[in-house]
Amino acid sequence: MQFKKPTFWDYQKISFWSVLLFPFSIIYFSIIWVIKVTSIFKSYKKMPIPVICVGNIYIGGTGKTPLVREIFNITKSLGKNPAFIKKYHAYLSDEIKMLKDKGKVFTDHKRYKSILSSVSNNHDVAILDDGFQDFSIKPDFSILCFNSTQMIGNGLLIPSGPLRESLRAILRADCIIINGPKNLEFEKKLFKTIQNKKLHIFYSKYKIKNIEKFKNKEITAFAGIGNPSNFFDLLRKNNLDIKETFSFPDHHEYSKKDFEKIIKDRSTKIITTEKDYYRMNDSQKKNCEYIEVNLEIENKDKFIDIIKSYL
Repeated sequence: MQFKKPTFWDYQKISFWSVLLFPFSIIYFSIIWVIKVTSIFKSYKKMPIPVICVGNIYIGGTGKTPLVREIFNITKSLGKNPAFIKKYHAYLSDEIKMLKDKGKVFTDHKRYKSILSSVSNNHDVAILDDGFQDFSIKPDFSILCFNSTQMIGNGLLIPSGPLRESLRAILRADCIIINGPKNLEFEKKLFKTIQNKKLHIFYSKYKIKNIEKFKNKEITAFAGIGNPSNFFDLLRKNNLDIKETFSFPDHHEYSKKDFEKIIKDRSTKIITTEKDYYRMNDSQKKNCEYIEVNLEIENKDKFIDIIKSYL
């Protein structure tokens, strides 16, 4: 499912379009409320192994998948045999391929079935890439991801804004990871919402592993992710010489016409994200390279200790 985020979602003030779409946000809220209420009368499926859930309430571009891969590395270093859990959707093949490069991935239309399959295959930790809104499973440790640039956008629910749930949903989380530079204004919003709830807050940032390949070269960059502008900003912050950029919807399937536009200036080096690269065919891959990034978590030792306490 290709999805291009409306620009008004990230306005700090309420726009005309947000007001126009607000009745549909009320309908969306009502549906979510019914799902939550009905889940109260159903028993959570308690899994036989620890479940770590990495999710969001802001749609797209919060860094879930890189964090999931980092948690995989952490749990493995602690002597565990972790598995990735991903709800099956055909359009998520790029993210599934990214995870498969690191370890075993179990997918199903129902996440709890994937977890049980992982148990049958002798895995002892389940790491959910998304699933915060899956009320059929009770995670042992829930992490919510945010981006310090977009934060919660205009703060409204879909389709008036970018939120899957209101900010009060953080009360169900055990930990928050904010990707990007420190944002004290956003932290104040979080603490005002959580009040006395104990909630761990960490910051993370991306570090480009293969940056030497692209230094002192003119670059054309393209991306079809939740927030392409964040990718382009990362390149510029690393002093790469960006001549032109192209933005596409999240999970975009690249066509021949797209690539004709992207590679028209063959004097530049063509680069994209790892996620985009996994969506391309072999012919398209010959025309570009991808940026390899590591996710670095501040106070990582403390984060590891918290993870360890839930295993």
